[in-house]
Amino acid sequence: MMRSSKLKNRKSLKQVLSKPTIVCLTAYTAPIASLVDEYADLILVGDSVGPVLYGFKSTREVNLEMMIRHAKSVVENTKNALIVVDMPYGSYEKSKEEALKNAKKIISSTGAIAIKLEGGEKIFETIIYLTKNKINVMGHLGMLPQSLRGKPKVYGKNKKEKTQLYRDIYLLEKAGVFSIVLECVYKDLVDDLIGSTKIPLIGIGASSRCKGQIIVTEDILGMTEFSSKFSKKYFEFTKNCKKAIKKFTDDVKKKKYPNKKQCY
Repeated sequence: MMRSSKLKNRKSLKQVLSKPTIVCLTAYTAPIASLVDEYADLILVGDSVGPVLYGFKSTREVNLEMMIRHAKSVVENTKNALIVVDMPYGSYEKSKEEALKNAKKIISSTGAIAIKLEGGEKIFETIIYLTKNKINVMGHLGMLPQSLRGKPKVYGKNKKEKTQLYRDIYLLEKAGVFSIVLECVYKDLVDDLIGSTKIPLIGIGASSRCKGQIIVTEDILGMTEFSSKFSKKYFEFTKNCKKAIKKFTDDVKKKKYPNKKQCY
């Protein structure tokens, strides 16, 4: 359970959605969560935790218990941002009843305010079932990491994909999601999609006109080797860490560490 002090100042869903722009970042650990909390409106505990922290080749290797463990850490070490948790692969596809059971487990075990699911028309009935049972749901369209086969691609350039994206956004809004992440969707199409819905669209490799943007925090800090057209490094974490580690190594070898001040 979260301590009551953590709940007092936390942003509500209504407050976040009413903002002119929504800043979204990921967090999986206490140190990153506490840093991000000062600036983000929404923190996503994403299943990207698998590739980013564990070196998994796919988000499909992440399980429910892993998501709960990391989400609990993020909730307990933040006090401002709204926390959303990815439902991992295999936790919601089998049936809407299983999806509800697992969604409730995530929320009750962590104190998060909402969950995120990947997909549109195929999981329409599941999302309706979740929202009718008072589960806050965030949608995710475009490139779906849990379904990815091969290299990432841009979505929405051909007629079939355009038609499906329009339909999926319509259905997700009808099902009651409070926002939708659009990942790697063709910019010109995104600009049109924005006008087709009343709910906020959150971009990642989409358009700056989206109401919000989301990115993996470790990517913008330069903590990972990940590179794509939409990624931008704002800090060279790895370079600076290597300098610090080399300095420590040199101090140890030269018997400069620990010195008198660092000994009991």
